[in-house]
Amino acid sequence: MTRFRLVLLLIPVLAMAFIVVGCGSDDSSDDSSSTDTTTTTASTCSPDNLDTFSEGVLTIGTDSPGYPPYIEDNDPTNGKGFEGALGYAIADQLGFNKSQVEWTTVPFNSSYAPGPKKFDFDLNQISITPAREKVVDFSTPYYTANQAVLVNKDSDLADVTNLEGLKDATIGVQVGTTSLDAVTTAIEPSNDPKVFNNSNDVVSALKQDQVDAIVVDLPTALFLQSDSLPDAKVAGQFQAEGGDEWGALLAKDSSLTKCVDQAIDTLDSDGILDEITEQWMSASVEAPELN
Repeated sequence: MTRFRLVLLLIPVLAMAFIVVGCGSDDSSDDSSSTDTTTTTASTCSPDNLDTFSEGVLTIGTDSPGYPPYIEDNDPTNGKGFEGALGYAIADQLGFNKSQVEWTTVPFNSSYAPGPKKFDFDLNQISITPAREKVVDFSTPYYTANQAVLVNKDSDLADVTNLEGLKDATIGVQVGTTSLDAVTTAIEPSNDPKVFNNSNDVVSALKQDQVDAIVVDLPTALFLQSDSLPDAKVAGQFQAEGGDEWGALLAKDSSLTKCVDQAIDTLDSDGILDEITEQWMSASVEAPELN
């Protein structure tokens, strides 16, 4: 057997060896992929594993003052109100007891600004929008809100029955909110809406007849009617284009996002989210529809 013939005979053997080695490599890869925890599990969503803002503590942001039905008595720590109760329910799903939860004040307009956050997630009726999703994370939605129109009871608009009837109205709305988008896209008023920096200024504008109507989300409208605007009424509610879904806001690419998603999904599937919603937001179904 010549050296050349020996090499020729060895080629198939070497080829088989490479195939075997290659198959072994694939198996190894499969094993590796099987242990790749791309799917968040309950065991990873625990206080010991979560990279929270403060070690061992879940920090939840919300604005101040907080109003019913979202926060009762301007005190989220009492767990009363839709988002107060929801915050503790999410915390419980993540394995944090009440003493391990801290609330921090986050002004609405700064909540969705780019950059690091001094909270783990923020609950403040923050609508999920494509523009905001470019700079922050949102959890799976926990509520879908309609928009509502508040007018003074002695106004010509008190008996308005459709959005067409609001076209010539001067409408007040808070800057940076999806309510402003809803006014321009759903009502399309002939006059530019008057924009105010915060909700208190919007309320004052209606009280002082600076505007004919104001637009806010429906639960807020119902609260303002009962608390701050006794001479006003909710003329009606309407759906904004694309809906107005609220989610927990987190820092962009937060390691907690999947766990908060999982917590809300579990609350939804277990019926707890419905119970919390029914308890604190049930009055929302009473306002007439404006088409």
